[in-house]
Amino acid sequence: MNLPEHLLEDWIYWLAWLLWAPLFLRSVRRAAWQRLSDGSMTHFWLGSCVVLVLLWSMKAGVQPGLDLHLLGATVMALCFGPELAFIGLNLVLLGVCLNGSSHFFAFALNSLLLGGVGIGVSHGLLRLGKTFLPHHFFVYVFVNGFFGSALTVFCVGLVSSLVLAAGGAYGTEYLFSEYLPYFLLLGFSEAWLSGMVMTLTVVYRPQWVATFDDASYLANK
Repeated sequence: MNLPEHLLEDWIYWLAWLLWAPLFLRSVRRAAWQRLSDGSMTHFWLGSCVVLVLLWSMKAGVQPGLDLHLLGATVMALCFGPELAFIGLNLVLLGVCLNGSSHFFAFALNSLLLGGVGIGVSHGLLRLGKTFLPHHFFVYVFVNGFFGSALTVFCVGLVSSLVLAAGGAYGTEYLFSEYLPYFLLLGFSEAWLSGMVMTLTVVYRPQWVATFDDASYLANK
């Protein structure tokens, strides 16, 4: 899922930088930095970033740009909100670049694919659930934690495949038959891990989850 540099035309990477810069600045301005005033919350945020650096560095793949690894975007989005989650995933990607598992020229493109698409899908599903589904603990955990994380991984794989196909790196038929189906299997692993983390967090440390409210999901249920 981490695209290397020079796999696509250079203009695609430069376009990604032009899109990434205002999105990152907007996230910095709108992030709920006051949540990190709590020392335990800061440790949780930074600790999550460190864990994801390790997970993103452990990837499998046989062709350049066709790597697979766990994402963690759903947990970040649910626990910290979209802005802090996006900033955190950029720190993760920076760590991956520093340890040599990714390339700095492709930083913006990978940030948009992994962070932008991942957090966008997770946050969008959360808002849809709040609008159309009952506010219940199990709805929150299973729809957002389990199903949401699996859907997020598949959407990241789909968009990445479309970018690779549009950039001429690989043929559409090859990507959709030899690469994209593996995201269904990856989505199952992501759903199990993210769902477990979110279940334990909302039970034992609900104050660490920005999108979970006891009054809405537990009161009078």
